[in-house]
Amino acid sequence: MSGNKAVAYKGPGKVEVIDIDYPTFELKDGPGVNPANVGRKVPHGVILKTVATNICGSDQHMVRGRTTAPTDLVLGHEITGEVVEVGPDVEFIKVGDICSVPFNISCGRCRNCKERKTGICLNVNPDRPGSAYGYVDMGGWVGGQAEYVLVPYADWNLLKFPDRDAALEKIMDLTMLSDIFPTGYHGAFTAGVGVGSTVYVAGAGPVGLAAATSAHLLGAAVVIVGDMNEGRLAQARSFGCETVDLSKGGPGEQIEQILGVPEVDCAVDAVGFEAKGHGSDAKHEAPATVLNDLMDITAAGGSLGIPGLYVTGDPGGIDEAAKKGSLSLSLGTGWAKSLAFTTGQCPVMKYNHGLMMAILHDKVHIAKNVNAKAIPLADAPRGYAEFDAGAATKYVLNPNGYLN
Repeated sequence: MSGNKAVAYKGPGKVEVIDIDYPTFELKDGPGVNPANVGRKVPHGVILKTVATNICGSDQHMVRGRTTAPTDLVLGHEITGEVVEVGPDVEFIKVGDICSVPFNISCGRCRNCKERKTGICLNVNPDRPGSAYGYVDMGGWVGGQAEYVLVPYADWNLLKFPDRDAALEKIMDLTMLSDIFPTGYHGAFTAGVGVGSTVYVAGAGPVGLAAATSAHLLGAAVVIVGDMNEGRLAQARSFGCETVDLSKGGPGEQIEQILGVPEVDCAVDAVGFEAKGHGSDAKHEAPATVLNDLMDITAAGGSLGIPGLYVTGDPGGIDEAAKKGSLSLSLGTGWAKSLAFTTGQCPVMKYNHGLMMAILHDKVHIAKNVNAKAIPLADAPRGYAEFDAGAATKYVLNPNGYLN
């Protein structure tokens, strides 16, 4: 087999479906591939025929030109697929298995992996701890918005679905296990959400909606979602969330109208470094706004889960500090209130099996909550454009016709 179509970054605001090589069990040179990874043998890998691969807000940061991503980088780190080839060192995963691929690439051998810190694996990215498919500065592993994709360390990385027919029946839910559902859950979990908690989630995009869904799963009494996009706020209300419209002002006063007090027990940042101000400044970028808001509205002794992406290189930053990821945080507020912070990639493997079981046994309907919509691979440019324009939709690409 020699053909493979994939979605590639073509410069700020532009993606295209291009022809790329069918994957082999060796990492080849290409856009974004770390030179130290070129020629790396992957006998422990498998080749997947992609069942579903999703457009993520993290991809949008690159497509907007807000990272150092190179032209022709193949995108996509949210992957679900059917195994069509296995490497000689693969023991347990078999051809025909349908599996979820954690967006973190991890080896299963290093100290961090053994401690379930798979978001900061030490062996898959020569530049820094942590790696991902189709993402800038993450080692150069080819992205999964493609017909076929290589997955290394397959016995370790892949979450095999226990029953093919049951998996295909719920595939629009299960495809969220590769990233946004565990990431949202991680945000809520590390924020300390529990039975009876009051929770504020900043951002009503797919990760924010996944965090809100997860807060309900964890037993929250009230989940409040803040955004400036009314369509996305309506989506949050559709599954029982309270909402605040940040175009009308900051969250504190609106939270007080809901709870009687201007604070919550737990807070989640599902926005990241492209945050804007609120109220009269709602159209102006202010990257520290969300983090400072969360410190203001979280009760003393509380915790902040921060799955929102922050980067060390942002060519479009509002000033020289922001271009290096240096933000003006009111850390004194956090210190004075004894707040705890958890940042970084979600360690997907810590949560994905449990969330899979919740999906398979009808405890949660994450695809409905994030308004998932399947589109052909050829329509990826339209999906990116509509998502960037604020559509209250999670776009799921369907490269090989598995999805209805």
